[in-house]
Amino acid sequence: MTTGGPGQAEADRGDKGGVRTALAGLTTRGRSFLAAGVAAAICAYVLGQSDLLRVGLLLAVLPLICATVLFRTRYRVAGSRRLSPARVPAGSEARVHLRMDNVSRMPTGLLMLQDRVPYVLGPRPRFVLDRVEPGGRREVSYRVRSDLRGRYPLGPLQLRLTDPFGMCELTRSFSTYDDLTVIPRVEPLPPVRFSGEAKGYGDGRHRSLALAGDDDIIPRGYRYGDDLRRVHWRSTARYGELMVRREEQPQRARCTVLLDTRGIAYQGVGPDSAFEWAVSGAASVLVHMLERGFSVRLLTDTGNSVPGEGADGFAGASQETADAAGLMMDTLAVIDHSDGAGLSRAYDVLRGGNEGLLVGLFGDLDEEQAAVAAKMRQRSGGAIAFVLDSESWTREPSDVPGPLNRGEERLRMLREAGWTALSVPRGASLDGLWRQADRERSGIGASGAGEGLR
Repeated sequence: MTTGGPGQAEADRGDKGGVRTALAGLTTRGRSFLAAGVAAAICAYVLGQSDLLRVGLLLAVLPLICATVLFRTRYRVAGSRRLSPARVPAGSEARVHLRMDNVSRMPTGLLMLQDRVPYVLGPRPRFVLDRVEPGGRREVSYRVRSDLRGRYPLGPLQLRLTDPFGMCELTRSFSTYDDLTVIPRVEPLPPVRFSGEAKGYGDGRHRSLALAGDDDIIPRGYRYGDDLRRVHWRSTARYGELMVRREEQPQRARCTVLLDTRGIAYQGVGPDSAFEWAVSGAASVLVHMLERGFSVRLLTDTGNSVPGEGADGFAGASQETADAAGLMMDTLAVIDHSDGAGLSRAYDVLRGGNEGLLVGLFGDLDEEQAAVAAKMRQRSGGAIAFVLDSESWTREPSDVPGPLNRGEERLRMLREAGWTALSVPRGASLDGLWRQADRERSGIGASGAGEGLR
């Protein structure tokens, strides 16, 4: 049988290895027949019964013949796997489509198809395929689901062959794997507008000109296909060649989503932990801002940013929005706690220039890290902080709440620095907190410390 990769290599082993492989593939029925045949032959020799000897030889030879024929039979079977979709939110289902093609000139026997999947995705799927005619194909599918984000390998695909008598089973494996990416849950956010100065858009006058379709004062040379109505005659007379008016490219608003991944800042594990809420919140904000037309980037406390290429690491132009979103979602799917103890490396990245809107999702902040976070506001047009109190996330609802003085003090430090800082209790909805941040920003909009979200 030829399945490609390891299957082909296994089929081409020598006779000695082939005998061991064939005997190892005997089923319980085949081993029972072989044992019964040997026992009958011994009894026939002791008792001198020739008829019993013939029966014993038949019982012993039948499983050996089946194993030999099955091992020597060479099918040429091609297999493929397709994921729909290949990137799925946590808690949602994805469907895996398997396709088997018989590319040989002889029909196959009974095949059992099995795919290897991690246990968190569900039970291992198995399918029984009847005889596949030459050039024929069979397609089957199964569903997988995980409540835990991550990247999970699927494969290799395995085929189990059996003879018509059920005496022997042999397994052949393909060599290809596919990865299913389970991304964090994304919560839809309302299109609110945080009042105040819109530094993320650049100069307001330039933006209004771009949106109105006005022309850049600097013309360019005529290119084939340009509308003749855009010819700038004054520049044409000056340069002696056709010059056309050039539309100004709008300056896109910027948004940086800062995710605190420090292990010491969170307590608890599992899909309902504070860290998972922060990861899901970061994914929701990133998707929302991309949909609203912002250039965005994901920044962690380690100083690493995603996408990390282009001007200042931001991405989100129309031709690359989907790729940028996919890259950031893939990063959030596998992100884990960092070993860092502070936010200084993230601050070093942020203090390099105007970051537009800054949305931070923080774990527990001590006084020193709260001061570092407060300084981040100086380089952003607006700043919103969601601070998770890990203790409230690990306490049971029936427990007596602990003191909140420390958490309130950290929020006060951020608010005095210009942040719109909100505490995130256990089970809070990001949608509600997003609206609350809008209301709080509207209350201080006259001070010019906000950021416009369109």
